[in-house]
Formats: sequence, structure tokens, C-alpha cells
Amino acid sequence: MSGPQCCENPPALDPNCGSGHLEKIAGLNAYVTGLPESKLTVVLVSDVFGFEAPNLRKLADKVAAAGFYVIVPDYFKGDPFNPPFNPEIAERPFAVWLKDHGYEKGFDETKLIIEALKGKGLSPVGAAGFCWGAKVVVELSKRGLIEAAVMLHPSFVTVEDIKAVTVPICILGAEIDQMSPPALLKQFEEALAAKTEVDAFVKIFPKVSHGWTVRYDVGNAEAVKCAEEAHLDMNEWFVKYLK
Repeated sequence: MSGPQCCENPPALDPNCGSGHLEKIAGLNAYVTGLPESKLTVVLVSDVFGFEAPNLRKLADKVAAAGFYVIVPDYFKGDPFNPPFNPEIAERPFAVWLKDHGYEKGFDETKLIIEALKGKGLSPVGAAGFCWGAKVVVELSKRGLIEAAVMLHPSFVTVEDIKAVTVPICILGAEIDQMSPPALLKQFEEALAAKTEVDAFVKIFPKVSHGWTVRYDVGNAEAVKCAEEAHLDMNEWFVKYLK
């Protein structure tokens, strides 16, 4: 099955990290950071480790510092994936966890969140998805429910998904990635090039692995540099299209 790479390099979760606060939005707890007065809103859809990952919350704070109001929902309701050394033989394998936390449910919940945000006058809304979250974001993009999309080391996204995208989309991938290898990302790029009505940007980062944008070692200068380059690309995409 295609899943264990999603589970590599699990972060040490910390419910108290970040400079934002917790808030309930459309029935889900969410980490919220930035000023709602900006109205420019970004939803970050986590990977399988959820919204308490310190690097993800640091990134949310960084996006907020660029002038956005940022929401990081707890899609897994306190049940992020907790990987053993071998996800295939665990008491609760990744495939079982994934059935309990399918991206379809994540899409439905994000749709309600976006409706709630726009109901408060928070618009335009962009979304970025990491690994599992990228599938949620591509579904939003296919239905035009957001104004700009970013996918970082996506999982489960297909060429057919990409062909159906209707909003500006940025795809940031890794050279070392079993979930979305460079060959697949090249197919994404070709499909998007044929859609002249949709602005798109596809970039493959050399020498990095799946998850590098949020599961990097903060003590590794090169890993931090690569992650920050991707963060900058993401921020610039939102600055360009959320106005």
C-alpha cells in the first residue's frame, strides 16, 4: 500500500506551541493566528500528524506575519496518526487510521469552515495542504471554493484531479517522494500547461524527501533552508492571488 512514507519523521506534538490561540470554527477546534481585520484568509490543511505539529504552527505564524489571517483546523479531533516503527504491522495500521480519517470528510469539514469564514466577511480564502491535506485542497480547487491553492508534497492526488482544478495552484514537490514522485509531478505540470485559463506553478526541490516542509529538523541548517524556501514560495503565491 502507499502510506508509510506519509508516516516518516513524526513530529513531537505540542498543544501549546505557536503564538496564536485555539478557537472553534464550524464545529472544529482550530489553531488561529493573525489579525482577522486583514480579511485575507489562509486555511492550512495538515498532514496526518495534525494541527499540534510545532513546525506547522510556526509556519502558520509566518503566513500570518505576511498579512494573512490563518486557520489550522484539527481535522482528526485529537486523533492524529501515531506511527509505530512499522506502520504495516501496528495494532492500528495506517490504512485503518486512514479509513477513520478520509480526505472526503476533511473536504466536507473544510467547506463548512470556509462558509463560516466568508460568513464573517473573511475573504478571499486560500488553502495550502500538506501530504494528506493536499488531497483536501485539490478537491476545494476543483470546485472553486477557494481563490488560490498550494499543495506541498501531496499524497493521493491524481492527474485527473489536476485536470479539474479551476483556481491558481502552486505545487511544491520533493525529489525523493514515493507518494508524488517527480515523474508524477511532471504529469501534473503538463496537465496544467494545457489549462491556459488556470495559472500554475510546479517546483521540484532537489535532495529533499516527502514531508520536508513541516517535518524538518530545526537543528539541521540545510533542512531549514529548504523548508524556508518552500514557505516563501507558498507565501508569495498567496500574496499574488489573495487581494
